[in-house]
Amino acid sequence: MLILAASLALVNVSHAAPGAPAAAVLEASNPFAKLSTLPFHYPAFDKIKDEHFLPAYAAGMREHLREINAIATNPKAPTFDNTIVAMERSGQLLTRVATTFANLQGANTNDKLDAIDREMSPKMAAHFDAVFLNEKLYQRVKTLYDKRAKLGLDAEATHLLDRYNKDFVRAGAKLSAADKEKLKSLNGQIAVLQTDFTQNVLKETNASALVVDTRAELAGMSDAAIDAAAAAAKERGLEGKFVVALINTTGQAPLAVLTNRSTRERLLAASMARGSRGGEFDNRDEVVKLAKLRAERAALLGYPNYAAYSLENETAKDTSAVNKLLSELAKPAVVNARKEAAEIQKVIDAEKGGFKVAAHDWAYYTDKVRAERFSFDENQLKPYFELDNVLVKGVFFAANKLYGLSFKERKDLPVYNPDVRVFDVFDANGKQIAIFLADMYARGNKQGGAWMNEYVSQSGLMGTRSVVANHLNIPKPPAGEPTLLTYDEVKTTFHEFGHALHGIFSNVKYPRFSGTNVPRDFVEYPSQVNEMWMIWPEVLANYAKHYKTGAPMPKELLDKVVASKKFNQGFITTEYLAASLVDQRWHQLAANQVPTDVLGFEAAALKEAGVDFAPVPPRYRTTYFSHAFSGGYSAGYYAYLWSEKLDADTVEWFKENGGLQRKNGDHFRKTLLSRGGTADAMDLFRNFRGRDARIEALLERRGLTGE
Repeated sequence: MLILAASLALVNVSHAAPGAPAAAVLEASNPFAKLSTLPFHYPAFDKIKDEHFLPAYAAGMREHLREINAIATNPKAPTFDNTIVAMERSGQLLTRVATTFANLQGANTNDKLDAIDREMSPKMAAHFDAVFLNEKLYQRVKTLYDKRAKLGLDAEATHLLDRYNKDFVRAGAKLSAADKEKLKSLNGQIAVLQTDFTQNVLKETNASALVVDTRAELAGMSDAAIDAAAAAAKERGLEGKFVVALINTTGQAPLAVLTNRSTRERLLAASMARGSRGGEFDNRDEVVKLAKLRAERAALLGYPNYAAYSLENETAKDTSAVNKLLSELAKPAVVNARKEAAEIQKVIDAEKGGFKVAAHDWAYYTDKVRAERFSFDENQLKPYFELDNVLVKGVFFAANKLYGLSFKERKDLPVYNPDVRVFDVFDANGKQIAIFLADMYARGNKQGGAWMNEYVSQSGLMGTRSVVANHLNIPKPPAGEPTLLTYDEVKTTFHEFGHALHGIFSNVKYPRFSGTNVPRDFVEYPSQVNEMWMIWPEVLANYAKHYKTGAPMPKELLDKVVASKKFNQGFITTEYLAASLVDQRWHQLAANQVPTDVLGFEAAALKEAGVDFAPVPPRYRTTYFSHAFSGGYSAGYYAYLWSEKLDADTVEWFKENGGLQRKNGDHFRKTLLSRGGTADAMDLFRNFRGRDARIEALLERRGLTGE
C-alpha cells in the first residue's frame, strides 16, 4: 500500500527541494531551518527531536503564506512562470517538516508526536484552505487556464496548469464567501476526526492483543513464536502469561497454525471487535461523524456524495464504474468461497470435528486442504524465505536484471530506529539515482500494514532525486533467530518495492507529478506488477534457499506453489470485495442518510451486496478500516482490484515478450514508471501496452472464469 501524508495530499507545493534558507523565520539550531547537508538531502534523523516540529511547522506555514501572497498580489500579469512555477517552488520548509513528521508519525510514533498530530491536523487543513481559497491566486490560475492554448506550453506544463485549475476548483475556489467559511469549518473537523480515527486504530490494536494463560493454548505456533509471546507478556507486566499481538487486518497469522479452536475463536473475536467494544478507543462515533462531514463537504462542492467527489479525480471517474466492477465480481467470488468452504467442511467432518466451519477455522483448515490437494503447506516454504535473502537476492536481484539497478548498503547515515537499513541505489551506468530505506519489522508504535513513502521526491525543476522508504510489519524474531517470512510477506516485500521503483525512476520536471503522484486507482498498478518476479524461476532460484543449509527450494515444492496460485482465491477475493463494498456504501451516502448503528449498517451493506458469508468476514471492518477513514484511500479501497486489471494484462505482456529482460524493463520504465503524473494515467498505460487493458487475464488469475 502507498501512503501519502494527509497534509501533503491536499497541496501541490514542492516535495522537499532546494531553495532559500529559512533562517529568517526559524532558529538556525532547528534541523528543518535549512536543507539537510546529507546526500540527496536525506533527513538528519540524529538531529531531529520532537520539540523541533511545532516551531518548524509554524515557520513553514508563515513562509509559505508569505510566498503565496507574493504570487497572488504580483502586480505583473500572470504568466506560467510567475504563477504556476512559483507555486511549485513555494512551501519548501513546510514540505520538509510535514513530510518528515508524517513519515515518522506513521513509522515510529510516541505520545508527543501523537499530540503534535492532533494539534497540527486542523491547522494544516486551515493553512491549505488559505492557499486554495485565495481568490486573487485562483484568478491568476484561471486567467492562465482560460488562455492555455495560446501559452505555447509543452505537454507536461499544459497538464500541470490543468491540474492546478482542477485542484483549486475541487478545493472550493468557486464557492461564495459564506460557503468558503462553511468549507473551512468542515475541513478542520474532518482533519481532527481522521487523526483521532488513525490514533485509535493503533492504540486499540495494541490494547486488543490476545492474552492466554498457558503455553498449551498456543499449540501449533513455533517455539520461537511462543517465546516471543511470553516476552511480550512480560513487557506488559504479565509475566507467566502469553500475549499474541494483532495486525491491522481482520485475519491474523496465528489462525493458520493454532490447533486449539477456542484460542482461534478468541483471537479472531478480539480482532473483529476492535474499535467497537466501548472504551476510549471506540471508533464508532468517529465513523458516523466522518461520514456525515465528508458527505456535507461533497454536497457543498456540488457532488451527490463523497464517493462521487473522490472518484472524479481517479481513472474510474464515477461511482457507477466502481459499483459495476465490484458487483460483477461479487457473485462469482462468493460462489468460489462457498466451494472452498465445502472442501474445508469435508476435512472437518473426516476428522469428526462435529462443527460447521467458522471464520476462525478458515486459515487453519485451508492449510489442511492445501496439503491434501497439493501435498505441501505454508510452513514448508518459510525456511526458504529468509528476509535478507528475499530483499537482497530476490527484490534487488530482480531490479538488477530488469532495470540494471544495483544497491549498496551504507551504515553512515542516521536512522530513526536501529532496525532501519539504508541503501544507495545506482543506475546501470553507475550513477547514483536514489537512497532507499527498508523498515521491515513490526513495532508497537508503528501503524499496521505495509506502505511506501518518500522523504525527498525527484524533480528536474528543483534538482532533487528520491529518498524513498518501504515499511512492513514483519514480526521480529528473538535475538539470534532468523527472520523467516510467510508467502504473503514475501509478496508484500516485492509489492512495496514496486512503489519504491515508481519513485526511484521518476524523471519529471515539476514536483506536482513526481513518482507516485498519480490517481489512487492507478498507483497500485506498478507495485502489483512487481509481485510477478517473486516466483519468476530465475529470481526464485536466486533467493529461495534454505536458511540453514543454503539448499535451493526443491523444484517439486516450487511446482506445487505455482500450481496452487488460484487456491483460496474465493476467500481472498470475497474478503477484499466485502471491504471495498463497505467503503463505497459509507461514502455513497448523503449526509442525511448516514446511520448511527455502524455495525448494523455494515452488516446490511454486506447482505445487500451478496457478500454476507460469515466464514469470510471483510478484510477490514468499518471501525478499524484505516484505508477508508484515515483519509488516504477513502472511497478508494477498490483501487487494488481496479489496478490489478492493468497489472494482470501487463504480466501477460512481459510473458509474451520474454519476461525478465532489460529491454522489457527499459520499456516499462521509459513509457510508464518514469512519467509519474505527467499525463493521463490511462494514456500512459496505452503508451506502454499499445492498447487498452483487457480483463480476461484478471478473471483467469482470480479463478473467476467459470471454468
